[in-house]
Amino acid sequence: MPPVSIIIPTYNRARLLGRALDSVFAQDFSDYEIIVVDDGSTDDTTALPQLADGRVRLLRLSCNCGVACARNHGVAAAAGRLIAFLDSDDAWLPQKLSRQTAWLLKNPGFRIMQTGEIWIRNGARVNPPATHKKIHGDIFASSLERCMVTPSSALLEKELFLEMGGFNECLRACEDYDLWLKIACRYPIGLLDENLLVRYGGHADQLSGTTFALDRFRVRSLLDLLTCGALSAERRKLTKDILAKKAGILAQGFKKHANHKEYRHYAQIANAYAL
Repeated sequence: MPPVSIIIPTYNRARLLGRALDSVFAQDFSDYEIIVVDDGSTDDTTALPQLADGRVRLLRLSCNCGVACARNHGVAAAAGRLIAFLDSDDAWLPQKLSRQTAWLLKNPGFRIMQTGEIWIRNGARVNPPATHKKIHGDIFASSLERCMVTPSSALLEKELFLEMGGFNECLRACEDYDLWLKIACRYPIGLLDENLLVRYGGHADQLSGTTFALDRFRVRSLLDLLTCGALSAERRKLTKDILAKKAGILAQGFKKHANHKEYRHYAQIANAYAL
């Protein structure tokens, strides 16, 4: 069985998927399988010449069920002991898989790790904000505020993914924030501080730009986290503090837009966890 299964979810990104696949073909590591999960695309994705490569297995979903569902389907079909995710709008540098698998061999106490990354926005390289600087080891506290693991940079044990229940398919966005938090409250997350991922942004179909009030999903994730039984007293306090903060900001936003039902909902959560 290939030791690494690469899961690439895609939806109407024929113009970008080829670049992602080419970056996998260019790896100096060859012991992998590629599973492309087409989440109900209506463009010419399936006509891409890269999909005819014998290293690629294409799974087609009949409807657009979301990236969490697509990734979960890919992992369920995976034969590898290790899982690497690659978003269809991103690309890897040629040494990514070889450097990551070597790192895990040298650091057997880690079940998941990630790499540094280069940000490209609207065709130009930009510096990630200081708040997004990746750290090594116990990243739980910093992960409460925002997502601190990039799916396209992560390499993790399939067994760990299944142990955590995979991505929450009820979340149309922030499903990665949710999964990494569930992992980070139990296990350290390693960092190979080398830029081995090119992360592209600024295009119109990014979830972060098309989804209203992303913190709605983070609040739901934090509420679920408080029920998992894996948090120490200190971490429960940190989680409640961030939950109250995010719910309070949402409440004020809905109040400003005269959405009284949502305002009351999030104000109630903010008040309950600010105690």
